[in-house]
Formats: sequence, structure tokens, C-alpha cells
Amino acid sequence: MIQHFRNRFIVFSTCALILVIIPIIGGLSAITYFQSRREVNSVLTILVNNEGQMPRGQVKNQPAIIPQPHFTRESLSQYRFFSATIPDGKGPIRIDNQHILSVSPAEIKRLAQRVQGRQKGQGQVLYRQTVYAYKRKHVKGQTTIVFLDESLLMAKTWAIIYVGLLLGVISLVIYTTILILFSRRAIRPIIEAEHRQKEFITNAGHELKTPLTVIEANTEMQELTSGESELTTSTKQQVRRLTELINHLVSLARLQEQPTFTIEPVNVSQVTNKVADGMANVAKGDGHHFSKQVAPGLMINADENYFYELVSILLDNANKYCDPDGEVSVALRLSKRKKGVILTVTNSYAKGDQVDFNRFFERFYREDKARTVNKKAGFGIGLSMAQMIVRNFGGKISAHYADGKISFVAAFKAVNNKKK
Repeated sequence: MIQHFRNRFIVFSTCALILVIIPIIGGLSAITYFQSRREVNSVLTILVNNEGQMPRGQVKNQPAIIPQPHFTRESLSQYRFFSATIPDGKGPIRIDNQHILSVSPAEIKRLAQRVQGRQKGQGQVLYRQTVYAYKRKHVKGQTTIVFLDESLLMAKTWAIIYVGLLLGVISLVIYTTILILFSRRAIRPIIEAEHRQKEFITNAGHELKTPLTVIEANTEMQELTSGESELTTSTKQQVRRLTELINHLVSLARLQEQPTFTIEPVNVSQVTNKVADGMANVAKGDGHHFSKQVAPGLMINADENYFYELVSILLDNANKYCDPDGEVSVALRLSKRKKGVILTVTNSYAKGDQVDFNRFFERFYREDKARTVNKKAGFGIGLSMAQMIVRNFGGKISAHYADGKISFVAAFKAVNNKKK
């Protein structure tokens, strides 16, 4: 249980860090990308307002809430751009390619004619594996189109985003590693409290067994001298019930202490059949119909004795809470993908519509709110023990209700499903 709690602590702490990192890195990446796009747009605006030429006077920078580069004639010279001015009539297209070497005048004309017919006045165009941002402006009977090579600028932007993501992943790995190394120290108070609780249960169990044994012996002696009476019978029943409760509590504490399971391939079909055959007569004696469907030769990694205990707990619980003249059934089969083994124990229970089945695995939980004592009454411990056994086998257990029946389903990983 401590290991399970530790794993959950690590997972939730790591998820909390992820929830912090994602908005930070995402926000920084978005701002970096937005600023780069705005820089491209600002340069294009300056150039297109100067008919595709480098401005000769002072550059007017656009006001902005977020700081942006202060453009000057010198700073604009770092960008690679070209322009084409297309008159409305039949005049020649004027080309300016002084600030780029890789694109010829003929290619510039084709690119200009290509984007002139587009509805949007600005956008992007791909040419020879290079992305060019363009902006179009119509003034005084002519259209000026400026193309800006944004590949270098956006490459820097994507590099910053990539570094941010990489640093985020590295931070997450380092944090998780440190958390794994020191998580046990962080939950040490919980470990110590759990250990003291288990010690108390075990010691109290041993201390209570002695007076219960004395009470039972004195009651039997009284029956020998004075004969059996309703009082002595009731006393013996309560002593047996308390003894059974103590045994359950001690068993539960031992299960929580990482018991020494002998994990090995077990033919669970044989174990299930053995328990089912023993329970069949008990169920029929209580007026229930009993059935089983056990596929042969199914194997899982488990402890045979504890798997026997698991099936016994589930079948005993099903028989206790089955409706009169109802049905108790057990099934063992391969999963649909044949990678798992599914154990299903079902019993009839007509009043299960309003039951919270998620609470069935809580310690001391009973659907009987009054907690009346009767022959069928349990302690609310068995299903909690079953859940711990399943977890120690690396499986999962759940409860479901449908068509007037409760089903407890335990799933395990299958191994070497060949009959031995």
C-alpha cells in the first residue's frame, strides 16, 4: 500500500509540474512566434510604404504595447528582400533585387504575377524550398509587391521554441528523478503512521485472543456444569465472531506489509475449479443456484495460496449477499485480445440500483447501514483484502451492476496459456 501511495504521489507531483510548465513554455513560445510575425509584418510595411525601396530618411516605427526592434536604415539592411512594381497599364514591371542574390529578375516577375491575383494583400509564398512573406499595396496607378525572406528569422524563432521545449523536458526529467529518489523521505511520516497502525492491529489482535479464549473456555465449562442455555450460546457466537474479526484484521495488516508472495506461473483454472467445487454445495445449501464456466489451462503470475484466498473471498461474498433462490456464478476466461485472464464472480441482487459499488472495496464498508448482526453479516474487510491481493499480482479489480446482478471482475496479465 505504501508503494502504491508513493507511486501516486510521484505521478500527481509530476502532473502538477507539467501543468505549470506547459502554460509557461506555451506562453513563451506563442509570444516569441507572435513577435517574429510582427517583425516580419513591420519590415514589409516599412518597405511597401517606400515603394519597395530602402527608406532614405528616418524610419517611422509603429507604436506597440510589447517592445519590438527599433528599425533604422542600418538595421533594415540585414533582411533579404526584393520587390516588384506593376503599373495598371501596359508599362514595364520595375524590379528591385539589390538586397537578394538568389532570385533573378525573371523569377521575381513570375512571383509578382503569381501573388497579384490573390485576394489577400499579404501572406506567404513558397519558392525553391524558401518561404517568402509578401505584402501588396496599390498607390497612384501602380501596385507594389515586396517579398521578404523570412526563413532565417523564423528559423531562429523555432530554435528558441525548440530550446524551450527541450529545457522543459529536461527539467521534468530532473524533477521526476529527484522526486523518485526523495519521495520516500517525503512520505516518511505516513509510512511510520501506517507501520504503527499495523503494529497496533497485530498486537491488539494477539492481546484480545487470550481473553476471548478464556471467555469461550469458561462458557463451555459453564455449559458442562449447568447445561447449554440461550445465554451461553449467544456468548459463544459473539466470541467466534470477534475471533473471526481479529483474524481478518491481522490478515489485512499482513497483506499491507508487502507479504512474501511466491510469484510464479500458476494454473488458475485448476485453483478456481477447486474453490468453485467446494463452494457449490454451500451455495446450494443456502438455496442458491450455482454455475461455473472455467476455461482450462489459463496461467498467470501469482501466488497459488493467495489466489485461492482471492477466489474464496469473492465467492463467499457473492453467496452471502445473493438473493433468495438467486444465482451465484464464477467464470474464468481469456480477454478478447488473449493477453489477459479475466475472473468474474456474479450474484443476483435485485436492490442494487441505488448502491455505490465504488465503495465496496473500502475497509469496513457494508451496504447494511444499521450494521445488524445476522448469520450472513460480514465485516466489510473481505473485498478490501481481495483488492490488495489483486494489486500485488499486478491486476485490477472492479465492481459492476447490470440486469439485477452484481459482478466483481478481476483482470490479470496472462502468461504461457498452455495447459500443463
